[in-house]
Amino acid sequence: MKKKQSATIYDVASRVGVSLATVSRVVNGNTNVRESTKRKVLAAIDELGYHPNAVARGLASKKTTTIGVVMPDVTDMYYSELARGIDDVANMYHYDVLLTNTDEDPVRETMAVNNLATKQVDGIIFMGNELDREVLNTIASVDAPVVLAGFLTSDGSLPSVNIDYVAAIRESTKALIRNGHQRVALVIGPLTHAINKQYRLKGYQDALEEMGIDYDESLVFTSHQDYAAGMQVAERVTAAKATAAITYDDEVALGIMNYMIDKGVKVPDDFEVVTSNNTKFAIVTRPAVTSISQPKYDIGAVAMRMLTKLMNNEILEDTQITLPHTIERRGTTKNDLEIKM
Repeated sequence: MKKKQSATIYDVASRVGVSLATVSRVVNGNTNVRESTKRKVLAAIDELGYHPNAVARGLASKKTTTIGVVMPDVTDMYYSELARGIDDVANMYHYDVLLTNTDEDPVRETMAVNNLATKQVDGIIFMGNELDREVLNTIASVDAPVVLAGFLTSDGSLPSVNIDYVAAIRESTKALIRNGHQRVALVIGPLTHAINKQYRLKGYQDALEEMGIDYDESLVFTSHQDYAAGMQVAERVTAAKATAAITYDDEVALGIMNYMIDKGVKVPDDFEVVTSNNTKFAIVTRPAVTSISQPKYDIGAVAMRMLTKLMNNEILEDTQITLPHTIERRGTTKNDLEIKM
């Protein structure tokens, strides 16, 4: 069967009897076209089924109206909610989104950024927990603005949108201490990552100091970001005689909670759990998990809005945006859990 040939810009121009430049102006929304001519061009586009070639338009305008989004795990609810905010705002500003998954592997992250650069994306939003030196160097070499969503570099060298991780962990830790816990475990990702060492751990240490409790590094645990890892770290948390835990990931929190329940430990009477991402995992389980609530959709949406400004060569008034967080009290903490600054 002979393949149907797509209509071209030449076909549209010929049908209406105008120049290629006139058709191009109509397609690109240029207002410098007579209304009657515009109607004829749009009618011809509809009749012929003409679809503008995005690549060709990008070469001509030096814009592809495409942005790249680098995600560590497309199946993770936290990142998918951020991506929804990005996509909605991208659509509002008529940008297409190219999504790439990296499994938080620096080699794949470097490849992802390079691949997006070869596709001439107009900008990139990067999600994850850390940027290693090679990835940072690659980002610096790309001729496109980059915004971080849901994490930040140690030196604030790239625009980012986050919550105040120090304050969120400090508030949660102090609340658990007020509930009578002298040994609160902190379960986070690798301490080589700035978001863990400089922000989450700092919030935890600040809370201990304010509440007059000595810091004990044996109560700080690193864990992979999944349910099985939570089950595994729970054994070490128990061995450390902790009676409460704050985790950086909802699946990890569920692993810890279920381990305790399997061992006959009553949650929250004998062991309290607070998580950090407030995804559906924290809500649908029983008991539902008390969580730091991040405005995930808004983080993605604001990151995309920042990127649109950078792609238009606008100056950002603030390159480090901090959005407000709350604490959602649920069934893994006692009813009298009191959150104070």
